[in-house]
Amino acid sequence: MVIINYLFMCLIFGTTFLAIKIGVDSGLPPFLSAGMRFFIAGLLLFVFMSWRRKTSIGLLFQKELFLTGLGLTFGTFATLYWAEQYVSSGVAAVLSATGPMMILVIQYLILKQKGNRVAFVGCLIGVIGVSFLILPSISLGTTSMWVAGCLVIIIGEVFYAAGAIYSKHVVNKFQNTHPIALNAAQMMMGGGLLIVLSFVMERGHFALNLNFMSLGSLLYLIVFGSMIGHSLFYWLVARMNPVFPSTWLFISPIIAVLLGHIVYHEAISWYTGIGTLTIITGTVLANFHSIRVLVKKKSLVMGR
Repeated sequence: MVIINYLFMCLIFGTTFLAIKIGVDSGLPPFLSAGMRFFIAGLLLFVFMSWRRKTSIGLLFQKELFLTGLGLTFGTFATLYWAEQYVSSGVAAVLSATGPMMILVIQYLILKQKGNRVAFVGCLIGVIGVSFLILPSISLGTTSMWVAGCLVIIIGEVFYAAGAIYSKHVVNKFQNTHPIALNAAQMMMGGGLLIVLSFVMERGHFALNLNFMSLGSLLYLIVFGSMIGHSLFYWLVARMNPVFPSTWLFISPIIAVLLGHIVYHEAISWYTGIGTLTIITGTVLANFHSIRVLVKKKSLVMGR
């Protein structure tokens, strides 16, 4: 079940970069559309979980959920949505692949956790593979805003890494609360902060420019990108090391390239094959310990 949910999450998240790009290009204010996406998705999930008596309104007043929403939702997606005004969805996917690397850096250098050289090498190989995959689509003629967008996404991945690590602590503290309820609460927190940011930064455009493309993008991101995708992420974090679910960032560029080829007729070269093989290798190495533990658990269950 873990592997199936992981692959489904990778498929969903791999399409969100293009969906965000479509929404931003069709006229959606980046901060407002991001805020609406996560707040609505979180609200719907929270109401559903409350109806099933899996959570209570008191969860929304926990500082731990606020901090998780600040990292996983607000910091990560405020930067990504803003940057996708200036960089392509493929480049955004490349830079977002630094997330697992950031997690390892924080764990080893800041939290002083025991190092795992294989996992670190795996993340490095994964980043190299992503670069190979997207290299043909990166234009040599860059602007200052393109560079700024790239740097902002990397900053966002620091927020993502901190949020992913902290979410493990939150899941452990609220063991009696369903992971989906925790995810819903943090999305509402982060989404609300994004809406506040939009009110401050987008005061002249504090409205949704809805048309067929923008509405389709927003609905897809609410239902699939947030309600389903992020719930699967939280479910996986509750059962594995946070590095494991975060390696979807190595798989998503593959999907981004395929979508770019289908939707925008972008060429696929031999870089694609090299990048794909390198990414898969890096993903396996980065998750070698977690995969080995999972296989042992499966063997024990089958042995019984």
